[in-house]
Amino acid sequence: MPVEKGSAFLLKVGDGASPPAFATVAGLRTTQLSVNGQAVEVTSKDSGGWRELLSGAGVRSVSVAAAGVFTGSPAEVRVRGSVLAGTVDDYQLTFESGETMTGRFLVTRLDYAGDFNGERSYTLALESAGPVVAA
Repeated sequence: MPVEKGSAFLLKVGDGASPPAFATVAGLRTTQLSVNGQAVEVTSKDSGGWRELLSGAGVRSVSVAAAGVFTGSPAEVRVRGSVLAGTVDDYQLTFESGETMTGRFLVTRLDYAGDFNGERSYTLALESAGPVVAA
């Protein structure tokens, strides 16, 4: 598998339509994705001393963290609106290979910062609120 550029790892937000059209959240400099799974143990006295896990059970989630420079793009404004309203929205992650991960997410944190003579930056965190589909 070839090395992929971090600049091609994009976070996109849906427009609220069904099906959603996605717009790139502009100004991102870093994006991070974590896929989490929680095991359900079904070990019993019949397990022969080995731990057994139940396939397909447990809680799965996807977390996204991103940071960037504020540009005031419509996608950034939509993300801020979702945070203030506490609403779940459609998001899509795209990769250089063309692979995507799409699902409903809740923005759990949005922080703004800026130096006196510097650019205004932001960081955000999203947590999945349902199935995330890889394509």
